Amino acid sequence: MTAESFTGDPLDWRELPVLVTGGAGFIGSHLVDELVRLGARVRVLDDLSTGSRENLAHLGAAVELVEGDVRDRAACRRGAEGVRLVFHQAALGSVPRSMADPAATVAVNVSGTANVFAAARDAGARRVVYASSSSVYGDSDRLPKREGEEGRPLSPYALSKAMDEELARVFAACFGQELLGLRYFNVYGPRQSPEGPYAAVVPGFFAACRAGLPARIHGDGEQSRDFTFVADAVRANLLAAAAPAAACGRAYNVAGGRRTTINELAREIRSLVGAGPVPVHAEPRPGDVRHSAADLAAAGQALGYRPEVELREGLERTARAFGRPPGPRVRPRGPLGSAAPEEAP
Repeated sequence: MTAESFTGDPLDWRELPVLVTGGAGFIGSHLVDELVRLGARVRVLDDLSTGSRENLAHLGAAVELVEGDVRDRAACRRGAEGVRLVFHQAALGSVPRSMADPAATVAVNVSGTANVFAAARDAGARRVVYASSSSVYGDSDRLPKREGEEGRPLSPYALSKAMDEELARVFAACFGQELLGLRYFNVYGPRQSPEGPYAAVVPGFFAACRAGLPARIHGDGEQSRDFTFVADAVRANLLAAAAPAAACGRAYNVAGGRRTTINELAREIRSLVGAGPVPVHAEPRPGDVRHSAADLAAAGQALGYRPEVELREGLERTARAFGRPPGPRVRPRGPLGSAAPEEAP
């Protein structure tokens, strides 16, 4: 098939020029790895504020890095020039971070997303697959979480992701763009940073156990989440890129398919590491939801998405990768917009 048709047939990634915003970050760098493996010509737009050059170092010249902020329209235009497909992963994550600095979260996640959508439109990109979040379900207590049953946002971060989905609907209606959102549910895996006050729960627990410190659990630990291994999130992006045009214009749940309490997660990680004292409990955090589990019927029907990595396997793979380099080196490819001398293995 031709890359322009996006009919849902197997997509020919060879030499397909793509942009990954936030491609030096946790999820983005794993997506870049897979795109390079498939033979795409990959450009990354990242300001390296939360991402790292180390996440891309093993790829060498196989990836073109444009250092820039999605709040900068000129940087977005440089990133999107000549591409046919955009994966928009750049964002300021973390509910607690958004509570501490709401304006920054909204500026990056909403204004930045508008800039990326506009740059993709002006560059003639065929489709944008963008990262949304399970946080859009807000104060809805329905389980499992199902598209169309959203509640009111409980944090500035949740609001910013809900606004991104509204932006996508407006851009599609006004400009005829193909935009498709993925509502990530608690993605975890290798390269997820345990550093700083806004670290996610999985790397935070691993780091505490390895240091012989008690993991900190906010609340009683019986709150539950649907943890998604990063390889499943990457696969969802690739499926979304190749889905029929009829699948565009909405956002889909992407999750691991299993509800796990934080106490259960802590026990799993302690058993894997074989060390670490009993966790300590702290006050619940404002803006956190009590329970989260995804209904994956819509993603399965429209995208063909089903999770492949069970929680235990994903945690084992994360434990093995903890502290290791990001991946094997590949042979260099030409920069996006030029012929590639060699294909990456």
